[in-house]
Amino acid sequence: MSSQETPSPVSNFIAQIIDEELQSGKISKVVTRFPPEPNGYLHIGHAKSICVNFGLAEQFGGSCNLRFDDTNPSKEEQEYVDAIKADVQWLGFKWGGEVRYASDYFDQFYLWAQHLISAGKAYVCDLSPEQASDYRGDFNTPGKPSPFRERSVEENLDLLERMKNGEFDEGSRSLRAKIDMTSPNMTLRDPVMYRIRKQHHHQTGDKWNIYPAYDFAHGQEDAIEGVTHSICTLEFADHKPLYDWFLENLPVPCKPAQHEFGRLNLSYTMTSKRKLKQLVDDKVVNGWDDPRMPTLSGLRRRGYSARAVRNFCNSLAVAKTDGVVDVAQFEFFVREDLNQNAPRAMCVLNPVKVTVTNFADHIKGAVQVLTAPAHPSVDLGERQLPFTAELYIDRADFSQDGSLSRKKFKRLVLGDYIRLRYAYVIKADEVVKDATGEIVEIKASLVPGTVGENPPEGMKPRGVIHWVSVAEGKQARVRVYDRLFTHPAPESADESGNSDFMQYINSQSVRVLDNCWVEPGLVSVAPESGFQFEREGYFVADRYEHSADKPVFNMTIGLRDSSPGK
Repeated sequence: MSSQETPSPVSNFIAQIIDEELQSGKISKVVTRFPPEPNGYLHIGHAKSICVNFGLAEQFGGSCNLRFDDTNPSKEEQEYVDAIKADVQWLGFKWGGEVRYASDYFDQFYLWAQHLISAGKAYVCDLSPEQASDYRGDFNTPGKPSPFRERSVEENLDLLERMKNGEFDEGSRSLRAKIDMTSPNMTLRDPVMYRIRKQHHHQTGDKWNIYPAYDFAHGQEDAIEGVTHSICTLEFADHKPLYDWFLENLPVPCKPAQHEFGRLNLSYTMTSKRKLKQLVDDKVVNGWDDPRMPTLSGLRRRGYSARAVRNFCNSLAVAKTDGVVDVAQFEFFVREDLNQNAPRAMCVLNPVKVTVTNFADHIKGAVQVLTAPAHPSVDLGERQLPFTAELYIDRADFSQDGSLSRKKFKRLVLGDYIRLRYAYVIKADEVVKDATGEIVEIKASLVPGTVGENPPEGMKPRGVIHWVSVAEGKQARVRVYDRLFTHPAPESADESGNSDFMQYINSQSVRVLDNCWVEPGLVSVAPESGFQFEREGYFVADRYEHSADKPVFNMTIGLRDSSPGK
């Protein structure tokens, strides 16, 4: 399989169920759906769900709907709708038909609520949310019926209509299904179907004063759309009996089947949308698409490719258990993809000037244009590297200590030789320091005839370092990132019982370097173009800020895992 391809979803228990149902004729076409709530941006955990739902539909020649579960207007925004659509498209998936919304079906839901009331299976309850919680009991104590449970059909229909018309205050009444207040499954203890919420909705405006609960709406949405397999994560397993109860007690056009699988949890990563929103609101990060965030927008801005994300997700088991995946496993797929596909370039992050004192003796003109491959093993063409008398190298690549062994320090040392990548072998002859003693210039001499050739005997270079021309290179801003959290499980409690994830924020998760120098060809690249900065790591031109006037690059990932313990 080439690096440009993404693997088909591997066989798993859901795929086996689908295959058996197709073979038996129980279903003729697979229809799945991805139903996010538009109350935040999608994160890496959602990527697995997207790959499972869209992937299974692709695998069996079916279709996958994109449907927004927009039943809670207090937390939902059009910004999130737009971002979610963009993320699904970025991953390379196409949804079946038009984008769908739970709010498309609000009128039908209301008719079905009336149907359940008329059948004696739903009632308007006047208990406050706190009282309803007390009446519900707990896992050790059965619930007790609401004093309003036996209202007449006529009274319930009248109260529901008045709720819809906005006559009552928020929290004063709700519509509940009449199921079983003693059930060991808490979700069946007369769950709420409608709540009063006098809030503007991003799709329906101010038409509604009541909004359906997720558990009431979800199964009916699937039924209306002809979904054959409602695939969700394990936390919804306890909700399956309720999902089925509504389908059994309503005149729905079909009855989808719910299947649960383990969600994706990554070490050093937090995927609670509520907590991610707190990071944004508290300005711990610079928005949902901050490259340190586990959101798909953040990963994209950091330079992770959609191909790498899909390859990672498709490598994971689709099983009936939850687990934690080491983030290094994800990073392996990112590095593998970039190593095969990212062009090479040179960038000096912490520059110190090198003056080639004998440049004019061996090179005609002010600039010698050298060529280098854009990739060492993939034909991506060539790039031009202007070589001039003044160069920048990284300050960490030079030492005055001539006693350093070649084995320990394979870089430039005063009095010794080094090869400049794709260019000449040079020798460091002298250093120039400022009043504080800091080195501001290294004077060196080049060995002629050493571009692509070995130097004369006795001039063996210690190693190879990267460089950029002072006159022809371009100054750039580079942001270097580390993990956002210092703890592998940031949502877990510490020894004192404190579960505040903010205590694990890495204060050094980003460094902004404004005096970096890049080879001139990088200035004109398109935003989101990714590169391996040779000997430094993988970087990407910022999606929003990069321009020819002000080049900005974000660090995607290092060349190897340098995290503690690795």
